[in-house]
Amino acid sequence: MTASGSAPLLRMSGITKHYGGVRALENVHFEATRGTIHALLGENGAGKSTLIKVLSGVVQPDAGTIELDGSPVQFANPTEANDAGIACIFQELSLLPDLTVADNICITRPPRRFGLIDFRAQRRIAEEALARVGGEGIHPSATVRELPLSRRQMVEIAKALARNPKILILDEATSALTAADVEKVFVMLHKLREEGMAIIYISHRMHEIAELADVCTVYRNGRKVETFDAGTRSDNAIVEMMIGREYESVFPPKAAKNDDVAPVLKVRDFSWQGELNGIDLDIRPGEIVGLGGLDGQGQRQLLLGLFGTLIGTTGTVEIAGNPVKLSSPKRAKSDAIGMALIPEDRKAEGLMLPMTVRENLSFAAVEKVSRGGVVDLKAEEAAIDEMVELLKIKADGIDGPVASLSGGNQQKVVIGKWLMTKPRIILLNDPTRGIDVGTKQEIYQLLQRLAAEGAAILFYSTDYDELIGCCDRVLVMYSGAVVRTLSGQQLTETNLVSAALNLPAGTDQAALAAQAREAAT
Repeated sequence: MTASGSAPLLRMSGITKHYGGVRALENVHFEATRGTIHALLGENGAGKSTLIKVLSGVVQPDAGTIELDGSPVQFANPTEANDAGIACIFQELSLLPDLTVADNICITRPPRRFGLIDFRAQRRIAEEALARVGGEGIHPSATVRELPLSRRQMVEIAKALARNPKILILDEATSALTAADVEKVFVMLHKLREEGMAIIYISHRMHEIAELADVCTVYRNGRKVETFDAGTRSDNAIVEMMIGREYESVFPPKAAKNDDVAPVLKVRDFSWQGELNGIDLDIRPGEIVGLGGLDGQGQRQLLLGLFGTLIGTTGTVEIAGNPVKLSSPKRAKSDAIGMALIPEDRKAEGLMLPMTVRENLSFAAVEKVSRGGVVDLKAEEAAIDEMVELLKIKADGIDGPVASLSGGNQQKVVIGKWLMTKPRIILLNDPTRGIDVGTKQEIYQLLQRLAAEGAAILFYSTDYDELIGCCDRVLVMYSGAVVRTLSGQQLTETNLVSAALNLPAGTDQAALAAQAREAAT
């Protein structure tokens, strides 16, 4: 029986899975019930994703059994799991970028007429699935490649629902969504629960778990720790279960600042194609400056523009008082500028997944460990060892593929790759998206350490708590411009939300709440 007392639709018993000498799962038990949202909690590498890959037929367990509706089942591949009514939405998208939205949604079972694909029926199915997830604004004939990441994630969810599953699994499926889209997904999940669907939900966002979950199960180091009804444990107690130790303060103390130091980065009237509009900013050595605002207000374009990836930017940029032209990423990371960018999508933009941890770490800094155009293997080895130790990267050796690492450790590799270039200016684009609380805490500590050592950091985050806990100042963006700068006692969630909605300072709480609800819909 489950924590809620109902007979389970799904029962997994004694599930064990090893990858070489690494234990992913050890004698794990799990149950899911109809009409229940069951949250799986744990750090990256705790075994959650491996468990659902076993359930969805992606990987085969070394031992254990699966029962569906009381009958033993075994899935040799994802198609068999889909046929049994199990649909899984992974954080890594499975969409084919050069096909249309409708093609992707119906790709496994396209409707047919006279032996040929019935494109009219396919479009109707896609429209219904998109409407079900609140994605009516996504055109079924649009090519997936044309869509931003948040829209692609909505298509991925629609694709799963089009199969009418009995069990829906979401693995960090909201991590790339805007706040408005997350609200739409929550409405959908509540409705599916009422219809009797069993939903398995993985997220590192504790407020999502509090809003959605009926039952929670915590995993640590490939083992089940506890299953309990939602609301019966505090957030701190849950985090302590996840990390196996007493939970310390999430955000470390901020490094002391010297306001008399000249800015290392000075930007004036920075603009680009109507998406960036006359941005001014200064960052001093040792400062962590945040970028806030609703998603899609130009924050990502600003980071990309500063790193030289956008063509046609205007305005002036000075590095340590010297005017520079940011014409390319190669120029941005040169010794004369010393800039690094931690991208939003680690898998598509930050890593070469088939290559080894070693190769990914040393790639950006190859010039730093070369002599006369030849890689100095001893220098490379020493730099890699230093980075693995600094970031506590957990891997079964550095010569295995980076794709085999957990999401949090992959993110550490991305960060380590750029730290090996010894940057003095670090641009971060939502670096903690989809990673666990323990790894987040390590990244926060790293940011403060880098700032204390003199790095200038520009940090975009969709998490207001991160902006408040990590940053000395936050530049709030709206329609491609900085509309307010918050620091000190003014750096609060209320002021961040108010500025993000471009409301006048001092707006009363009732008006602010009404505006926030309107923005979410």
